[in-house]
Amino acid sequence: MTKEVGGVPDHGSPTVRRRRLGQELRRLRERAEFTGDQVAAQLGWSAAKVSRIETARTSPREADIEAMLVIYMVDSRQRHELLALHRDATRKGWWEEYRDSLPKEYTTFLGLEAEATAARDWEPQVVPGLFQTETYVRAMMESGQRSTLEAPGGVRSRIEVRMARQESVLGTQSPLNLSVVLEESVLLRRFGDDEVMSEQLGRLIEVSELPNVQLRILPLDAEHPINTGAFSHLKVPEFHDVVYLEALLGGRLVEDEAIVYRYEVAFDYLESKALDVEASRKCVEKRLSHWR
Repeated sequence: MTKEVGGVPDHGSPTVRRRRLGQELRRLRERAEFTGDQVAAQLGWSAAKVSRIETARTSPREADIEAMLVIYMVDSRQRHELLALHRDATRKGWWEEYRDSLPKEYTTFLGLEAEATAARDWEPQVVPGLFQTETYVRAMMESGQRSTLEAPGGVRSRIEVRMARQESVLGTQSPLNLSVVLEESVLLRRFGDDEVMSEQLGRLIEVSELPNVQLRILPLDAEHPINTGAFSHLKVPEFHDVVYLEALLGGRLVEDEAIVYRYEVAFDYLESKALDVEASRKCVEKRLSHWR
């Protein structure tokens, strides 16, 4: 058993806990030298149900977990820890209230982010979501609505999600450590009127002074050979790193270790070509005067 199972903090993510539970159940099954088909046959289930539990694509009942642990001959201590993990995994994260209006991959990303200790974000087109003001979000969403025909109600719910996410990630006693590289062109790309942009760049200056934030600007005249859109690389304790790739109508979560590593190397390179933190803040201040 991994050491975190019995003592996960109350503010942790049910998404991560469901995945940890599934991984542990798979480990126990393999240790007992059972196949998924054999477990399913003994319990009168389909093999697909065993797979869905192990891959966290479904939320099992406590009785299901109990039945699996009997087959795997788990001792009382492990049983207690896994059932406690299962109870924690059934709790709702703040983002689940908005599940119907968000892409599935993005809700999974929010769940992983809730338990991450660090994030490394590259953004070449817009201000990162965690740093956006409400007026900037609204202007950006309304612009996207015109191009993608999104319903007005969808815009409102996405704004609510954006603000709730900021409160969850930045408004806690143990905020996420954020390293962000932002392309300078973002500071000049208009969403809304001058007042909206002025407020947004002012917000960037504020967050750049937070102790858990390292904001770097990639200058327009810097070397920029990496042809990739926005991505976020998360470090989740006792789990594995993941990368979320943003797209026009949703996004994609990448968990393959080799691919995740390539994004980590790419971010290292972008960071090395960007201005340092202090010079980046001065760059934002300079561009702020453009909107005043």
